[in-house]
Amino acid sequence: MPKQHKFAFLLLIFALILYATPSGYAIEPSLKFSARDEAFLADLERRSFQFFWDQANPRTGLVLDRTRTDGSAADENHRAVASIAATGFGLTALCIAAERRWVDPIAARERVRITLRFFDEHALQEHGWFYHWLDANTGQRKWKSEVSSIDTALLMAGVLTAKQYFHDDAEIVRLATKIYERIDFPWMLNSHPALLSMGWRPESGFIKSRWDDYSEHPMLYLMAIGSPTHPITPESWYAWKRNWNHYDGYRYLGKTPLFTYQYSPAWVDFRQRREIKGERIDYFENSVKATLAHRRFCIDLAKEFPGYGPNVWGISASDSIKGYVAWGGPPRDQAIDGTVVPYAAAGSLMFIPKLALAALRTIRAKYGAQIYGKYGFADAFNPNTGWVDSDVIGIDLGITLLSAENARTGNLWRWFMRNREIPDAMSKVGLNLFRSRPEHHFNGRWKMGRPRLSSIRANENLTAKDAEAFAEPAEKNTFLLELRQNTLCPFGFHSHGSLSSPSGVRPYSLLTFLNLSASSTVSADSLNRHSQFPEVLFGRFMRASVPSPSTSCMGTIAVSATEANNARMKSQ
Repeated sequence: MPKQHKFAFLLLIFALILYATPSGYAIEPSLKFSARDEAFLADLERRSFQFFWDQANPRTGLVLDRTRTDGSAADENHRAVASIAATGFGLTALCIAAERRWVDPIAARERVRITLRFFDEHALQEHGWFYHWLDANTGQRKWKSEVSSIDTALLMAGVLTAKQYFHDDAEIVRLATKIYERIDFPWMLNSHPALLSMGWRPESGFIKSRWDDYSEHPMLYLMAIGSPTHPITPESWYAWKRNWNHYDGYRYLGKTPLFTYQYSPAWVDFRQRREIKGERIDYFENSVKATLAHRRFCIDLAKEFPGYGPNVWGISASDSIKGYVAWGGPPRDQAIDGTVVPYAAAGSLMFIPKLALAALRTIRAKYGAQIYGKYGFADAFNPNTGWVDSDVIGIDLGITLLSAENARTGNLWRWFMRNREIPDAMSKVGLNLFRSRPEHHFNGRWKMGRPRLSSIRANENLTAKDAEAFAEPAEKNTFLLELRQNTLCPFGFHSHGSLSSPSGVRPYSLLTFLNLSASSTVSADSLNRHSQFPEVLFGRFMRASVPSPSTSCMGTIAVSATEANNARMKSQ
């Protein structure tokens, strides 16, 4: 064997060993968008941030719950009402803005400092927990609101993000640490051994409802379990009910609006982590599946509301022509009237970037300035009736900004996870890092020569009805494979356009966008490993009747060894 071939072969073997070794924590990079898509997302992010800069009180740092789409004041009832959740998003937004130089980093730092000083010294609190709604000017309680456990957690997410981004500022670090460590998490248990209450009111005491099944609370429990001063038991993580949902072949945890799958993963990096107990849930993958199921749910609703479609979808808690509604689905909420909620897709950019971006581009192109203005998308609109919301809502702009930033850079995950209390809590509950090992399902001998590559996109539970969404100009040479099983097994690729599978495995159906024969060579350069979708399997398959050693990897990425075009190898 020539020296150069020996060297290439050794490099290949080393790469395969390295890929199969689970030591180290190498999260896939965020998606590399085209220049055109980057410009679109940059504009969306910049406009979303502007709300938090404009609508925060410069003396308290408190961020208004909502305002008009043009930046003018909301109605009298909402005009001075701040949300601590929106303020948490605002603190995070300041970190993004400083990093991207949308504002002077010194000005962003000072805004963070003012906000933390206010929550340390002036904001009303009970055992370290804060009231949901406050007067933006004074910090006094508004609307007789509750001391809210989840809204305090959203505020803390911003506080802890700022602590790490501005880690070189001793006062910011001290204040952020003090505010977090002051929270008495066991108090919010209200004598229950494991489950946190949703809140407390001075007039009536603790709210009876608890965080006892899937919702937006995972980060709340992680903050509580990881607290260095007032922790709760790690068993609390497994105390809440795992309530499963099923729709169109998708199985995932939770029956709540889409925002509940977005909030915690916007800060907590659940990627490549899975529980060690019970059903070993991967919460990032769970959010991906919930999002795909929701998109399909909206597409199915088009029979009743023709405004919905593959690129016009999204229903989550929002304004409507009848007021604020905490709707979603599946299952079907009877209040659904055809309203589209843009942040539902925007908040999904970190999960299904391509599909979410296609939706955002479509609705902006189709409805233009009616729904897209100073702060980005209006909170909601109804393409079936022509109604457009007059307001934007802080938390909805917040999840838009955070999800887009994570999809582009992963910065929020990186900054927030530097708070040692969070990975420590994840370790305590057994949310362990994993790295998928290849699991070849072909038992015979196989040989790879110099293959002719064809690009095949395989998506678990994807149906042929989704083909339209993938048929973009850059991917006209792509095959869409519909999987009916959880496991992707090797199979031959035949010129008549069907797939043969090993015995005992259900057959697969194949949809081709171009009628290519097995002998055709198709460029696969545009299809790279992960980033397009966490749930997508990319495999490159060889000429007819030569099986590919592709793997399922629990729904993550699989790339066959045909990456090594010139390699020749044998395997048992």
